Amino acid sequence: MEDRSSARDLLIALTATPALSRAAVCRLAAELDRWAGPDSPPVDPAQRAAELGVPPTQLARALAVLPQAPALARRERERAERLGAHLLTLHDPGYPEPLRQLSLAPPVLYIRGTLPAGPAVAIVGSRRADGYGREVADLFARALAAAGVAVVSGFARGVDAAAHRGALAAGGATAAVLGCGLGVDYPAGHAALGEEIAASGAMVSEFPCGLPPRNWHFPVRNRIIAGLTAGTLVVQATPRSGSLITARHALDLGREVWAVPGRIFDERSLGPNALIRDGACLVEHPRDLLGTLGRPAPLGAAITSETPEAPPEPERETSPGAAGAVLAVLPPGASVLPEDLAARAGLAVDQVLGTLLELELNGWVRRHPGGAYGRLG
Repeated sequence: MEDRSSARDLLIALTATPALSRAAVCRLAAELDRWAGPDSPPVDPAQRAAELGVPPTQLARALAVLPQAPALARRERERAERLGAHLLTLHDPGYPEPLRQLSLAPPVLYIRGTLPAGPAVAIVGSRRADGYGREVADLFARALAAAGVAVVSGFARGVDAAAHRGALAAGGATAAVLGCGLGVDYPAGHAALGEEIAASGAMVSEFPCGLPPRNWHFPVRNRIIAGLTAGTLVVQATPRSGSLITARHALDLGREVWAVPGRIFDERSLGPNALIRDGACLVEHPRDLLGTLGRPAPLGAAITSETPEAPPEPERETSPGAAGAVLAVLPPGASVLPEDLAARAGLAVDQVLGTLLELELNGWVRRHPGGAYGRLG
């Protein structure tokens, strides 16, 4: 291309052209000079299409976009601006370097908010997660966020939403990668969550603004989730879950894959259990994951697998707030579920879960099988 501005316009225009397939857009975007540059040698279009790895009809449609590119790009930028978003292309210096490793890197990212800097981990899993799955996603997301690690997920119901909310509750950054364009109310009822994410992280899509979700969008967007992160944690997933696609992308990129084991009778456990069988890292606690990232557990020393020395009994007057309230209703020797602790302390369950994570990481409580908690010492 003649200059970066023209190249940016063409990338945006290609992305916004519905007649072009996603694969064709990515391949053509990676080699603009071979078909759209002023010095491109005149060759047979079918031969050039074969060299680029796209059907001749797709190349013909892309060539037809060339004269319209500035106008199409201007329209897309205006649509994004109305949503409070901006566009980032392959030719921009701020484009995430890890995504350039993808075989089909997204030519344009539509971003509402700011992509978190620093390390990031993907937490993915079933849309139909049960209470245990949502609790696990929340636990890991809170711990990662507290350790300064951004949480990336797919904004779906179930595990994804729990992961985003957990990171937000811990005051951390999170990014949601969408299977539709910005400005679409999908999943229905997640608009408020999207506002929170954009305020402390980013809503990200490679699809034009307003484009409704399609089934094939979600496997496509999963490569971005894997690409943006140092590794992927799978919480609950059926054997055909898109979460396993994300894990495969992570493996292809040489990134870490972690999985939380589950009950053999639960179909949602089959995906993570199979990953573990095939070599994924089994994790049972956030400290396991943080250890592989070389980051210490937040809020004090990490708990080891051995029984730690009992910490000194806290004085009630020096344990203010939710932590003191939870410890006050959790007697030594007892094993109590978070829901029961919330009822006893008069606190919301979400607040109690976050407080229990803080207490566990500081060595005051331990989580037992089944989700109940007991005091140490």
